[in-house]
Amino acid sequence: MVCAGALLISGVLITALWKTFEKAGEPGWAAIVPIYNTLTLLRIVDKPWWWLLLMLIPYVNIVMLVWVANLLAKRFGKTEGFTVGLLFLPFIFYPQLAWGKATFQRPAQPAV
Repeated sequence: MVCAGALLISGVLITALWKTFEKAGEPGWAAIVPIYNTLTLLRIVDKPWWWLLLMLIPYVNIVMLVWVANLLAKRFGKTEGFTVGLLFLPFIFYPQLAWGKATFQRPAQPAV
């Protein structure tokens, strides 16, 4: 029974991440490819690829996880409270990003 519940939660998270990627203008299938999904998430929050390397360092990875979750929430117009939800209850808050009314917002480009 535990295994079926884990599969259900995993399926919900994968489909929610897929839809979230699509809302951000990225390919949804990137959600199921290991490492590439993290690179895609970094691209969504406008951070460089080498942040992936920082995510491999113990303790630094926790800070990076919180930071990226916060940037993702901000891109969809959400607050820090939503970031906490993404971190502790992802099976509830990622579907809200995916199928809720939140829209992806690119940051304004500086004038040249």
